Amino acid sequence: MANTPQAKKRIRRNAVRAEINGNRLSRIRTFVKKVETAIAGGDKAAASEALLAAQPELARGVARGVLHKNTVARKMSRLSKRVGAL
Repeated sequence: MANTPQAKKRIRRNAVRAEINGNRLSRIRTFVKKVETAIAGGDKAAASEALLAAQPELARGVARGVLHKNTVARKMSRLSKRVGAL
């Protein structure tokens, strides 16, 4: 158990940040899932629109430190490739 005031504060802060980061990841997954659903449905217009909505969310995840830069680059590349193939 934490004894110092700094350690106690760090525990409180970590709990708050974990909740915020979890919510942010969930939001990103939702946007990606919308793109994948549109791809599965074969609707190119909806897929490209969903991809345009997902791009800033993924970039925000990188900026906030929730996702690694290369992970987002890989996801965007694969999604773009699948949308383009429709």
